[in-house]
Amino acid sequence: MKLITSAHNEQLKYLAKLLSQTKARREHGQTVLEGVHLLQSYLQAGLTPLHVYLPEAKAQDNEIRALLRRLDEERITWVSNEALSKITSLTDADDIMTLIQIPPQEDYPTEGDCVVLERVQDPGNVGTIIRSAAAAGVSQLLLSDGSVDVWSPKVLRAAMGAHFLLSIHTRVFLRPWLAAYRHEIWATALGEHNNFSLYQLDLRQPSAWIFGNEGSGISTEVLEAVSGCVKIPMLGQTESLNVAMAATVCLFEQMRQRL
Repeated sequence: MKLITSAHNEQLKYLAKLLSQTKARREHGQTVLEGVHLLQSYLQAGLTPLHVYLPEAKAQDNEIRALLRRLDEERITWVSNEALSKITSLTDADDIMTLIQIPPQEDYPTEGDCVVLERVQDPGNVGTIIRSAAAAGVSQLLLSDGSVDVWSPKVLRAAMGAHFLLSIHTRVFLRPWLAAYRHEIWATALGEHNNFSLYQLDLRQPSAWIFGNEGSGISTEVLEAVSGCVKIPMLGQTESLNVAMAATVCLFEQMRQRL
């Protein structure tokens, strides 16, 4: 049994760098999954981790023992709880760390349902949108430059494994992509023209949804290229919804119309 007892171990130092630095994740094309649930979701998607670091204190845990039967022994290293607690951002220090390769980006989609995020920066919002997209049957996600790193630990935790159900495209220049996309493009914003209530739209055909920055919304440049601007009707006194909630409402209305 391979066992790491020091937080100064080079493997743990590398994990710590990936956990804390966007630059390191992009440079190496790798990231770290924190916790049992994310590893289970990763394996369920038919993917193979590069390496799994297991807390020594949980060697007899039934959940861990079940996972061991699904993992190659050569890809497993045990770590003392004290060493693991030095690098994890979790409050529960005795949890699994999984090193994975970030999936290579495929060609940008020009058709089919898409969710597009322009400069959305809150990890919790992006994670929630990823979960909602996966639950509503949307399999393509595009993020513009200036959006949060979608492979950061906080986004991964917020999405709870939904990353592995989508094709994710990052640092996308939106204007060229908008010109190439073949279906309707809807923006949750108010524009000078082509304003629609969400419940007036026919969403039974493929489309792209664009959701913008939490403070400034969708840029004028992008709004000029969309098919229409969509407002979510509300009866209460609230003027607007959080971007993640707005995305969820729109995507589930689209799904409802297709059921």
